[in-house]
Order: sequence, then C-alpha cells, then structure tokens
Amino acid sequence: MNAKWIIAGAGVLAVAGGLPWVVGYVTEQQWHQATAEVNSAQPFLRMETDNYQRGILGAQFSGSVNLTNPETGEAQRLAYRANVTHGVTGSLMDFQPEDGWSADDTDWFSGEEPRLTLETRLWGTAVLELEAPQMTLTDPDSGETLASSGGLARIEISGAGSQADALMVWPAVTLSGPDLDIQVSDLRLEQTMSHLTGEVWTGSGEIVVESVAVTPAAEAPFTLREISIRNRSEPVSDGERLDSRMTFEVAGVSTVDESYGPQRLVFALSGLEVAAWSGLTESLSSMQALALSQTSGSPQQFEQQMAAMQQVNAALRELAAAGFSVGFPELTITTPEGVIEGSARIAHPELAADQKDKMLMVMQQLSGEMDFSLPLALAEEYPEFQLQLAPLIKQGLLVQQGERLVLDANMKDLMLDVNGVEIPLSPLL
Repeated sequence: MNAKWIIAGAGVLAVAGGLPWVVGYVTEQQWHQATAEVNSAQPFLRMETDNYQRGILGAQFSGSVNLTNPETGEAQRLAYRANVTHGVTGSLMDFQPEDGWSADDTDWFSGEEPRLTLETRLWGTAVLELEAPQMTLTDPDSGETLASSGGLARIEISGAGSQADALMVWPAVTLSGPDLDIQVSDLRLEQTMSHLTGEVWTGSGEIVVESVAVTPAAEAPFTLREISIRNRSEPVSDGERLDSRMTFEVAGVSTVDESYGPQRLVFALSGLEVAAWSGLTESLSSMQALALSQTSGSPQQFEQQMAAMQQVNAALRELAAAGFSVGFPELTITTPEGVIEGSARIAHPELAADQKDKMLMVMQQLSGEMDFSLPLALAEEYPEFQLQLAPLIKQGLLVQQGERLVLDANMKDLMLDVNGVEIPLSPLL
C-alpha cells in the first residue's frame, strides 16, 4: 500500500477520534449558554448546573430546576443528574431525577421508567423528548387515582433558538375518585413558533381531544366530543403589526338522553403594533421580577414598584396610541332549548404624534360594540338561571324580542349604551 494513503488514513482516524472531544466542548458551552438565556428571560424558572465533568466520549453533571409561584413567591426545587454521550456531530443528554421518577417507595410506572433526553447538534439544533410509559398514581388520603396510557412529548429548537416546534401525543388519561371520574381520549398537541422581535413570537398550532367523558357520582354523566383549540399569530405590514386569532370548538355534547352542538368561540386581535406590544410585555415581566425579588416593605421597594407601574402604564398608552382591535367575532353555544349567540369588539384609533403627546387615558378614545342573544326558553327552563337574569331584564340590559332575550351595546366617549340605557364609564385605564 502506498505510504501516502496510510498517512491519509491515519489522519482521518485521528480527526474522527478527536471529533467527540470537540463536540463535548461545544456541547458544554451550548448548555451553559442556554441555561443562562432561560434564567435571564423570565423570573419564574431558574436552572442551575453543578459539577460538569467532561470527558472525551461523554460527560456527567448534576443540577436543579427551581420553580417560583408568581402569585405566592413559593419556590420548589427539582434536582436531577445527566449522562452525556458525545458523537461526531452532536451529543445526547439523558436526564434522571435525583430522587427517582416515583415518590418515596412507590412505583408509578410498574417497573418501566420515563426517558427524558436532549439531543443537540453542533449547528445549534436541539430536540428535547419525553417518552412516558403507562402510569398509575393513587392518593391514599383522597382515594383519587390518576392513570395514563403513556405518551410522547417533543420540542425541537432550531435557528439559534428563534424557531420551536412542539408535539405531544397522549392516547388516554383517566382521573378517578369517589365523587367524579374523568376520562380524556386521544389528546394531540402541535405548535410552531417563530421569534419575531423582543418578546414577540408568531406561529400556529392546535390542541385536539377526541373526547372527554365526565361521570359524577351524584349526577348524570356527559361527554364532550371533538374538542379543539386552534391558534394563529402572524406579522402584517412588513412585520410592524401583528394579527392573532384563536378558535375554541366542541363538536358536540352528549348525555344519556340527548346530544347537541356545536359550541364555538373565536377570539381575534388585529393591528397590534409589534414594538409597543414587546415593550408592554417586557415592562410586565420586569414588574413581576421585582415583586418576586423583594420581600421587605422599605420605601425604596415602594418607589421601585411605583416606577415599574408607571412603565407599564406608559407602555399601555403607547400600545393604545398605535391603534388596535380586539374581541370575539363569534360566540355560538348550542343548548337543547336553542342557540346562544354573540359577538364583541373593542378598538382604539391610531393617533398622530401630536395626539399621542396629549393622550392622558386609554379609555377616553376606546370604542366598541357588543351583541348577545339567548332563547327565552332557556331562562324559563331553569328557574335559578332566570333569577340571575331578572335584574338585567329589569334594568333594560336584556330586552325580549320575540322568543329571544337580546342585548345590543355600543361604547364611545366613556359612555356605554345598552339597549338605549346609557351608563357612564369610569376611566380605569
């Protein structure tokens, strides 16, 4: 064999043998960078890494995930350990809870265990995947049992963190207790997200559930069929504005005696200025972080909280001054007595520069309209519901038109007109 081919072959082997070391080095840097970005992006979840021991073909490290309740400030710590395998183009991290997947001496998974992995690539792609086996969890105090058929959850991140695709498939989940049984069948989630700018993301997705069967111990059972939540957010006007739409649907409701449907609610937002929306979300995040980091009632804390609130108010006025429209263009609720229908919309006009300077309140130039109607038979069928509607009917907020109760409202200049009844509005914003 020619000597030059021997030398070339030895060189290739040397490079191939050294690649896992390079991959391991890059993987460690990527992990530390990713955890730092997660910690700086929000105040509710903090990741810590301890004792990262990197070798040529693999690595080991431990750490914790610290979750903070935004309402109470209570923190919970979940410790883990990870084994890392280095390849030629990427690494595979296998995570295990420090105290195991099951609590105490119980076995929730009948000998099998979930598998949580993170697969990374040198070019910045990462796939986080959870494979869960069949599970049964029983609370001895309440007698409730949570059972799952097992399933898959997967998130793929690419484009240096600017693109995310999520998938979750769960065939069955059952919650059984002394008072209530709930069975969820064929849950599927798909979501695609793209980073636009600042705190603003766009994308589309859906959550679909084949059925939810509810069996109360003391009442008649019922089933919700073909439940779906679909969303879409997209940039318009060369990325300067944002339109968003979310649709909730239930194809049918079934009881022992009858079936009826569909149920549908559409929420829409249009013309939202991206820069102003990003500024508002950033100021809200800062205010939440300030609330979590401070526990004393010192004057300095009060001043910081007031300054954060002023930033939120300024961002809200900036968002309104740019103009927007929000509401639900469609509401349909089908009952055995008839269909409940409605729609509502609130808008703020876009203001010129000199008008923005004079703007003191958001509500001053808000306008809107709402229509709502329900069958009279529905109120007559249920006396308790009729008692709740009685004050609205007496005040003229609901009027009878044929076989329906109707509400027709308009808002302008801090005045709400409902079926001809004028109600002054307080400037809350």
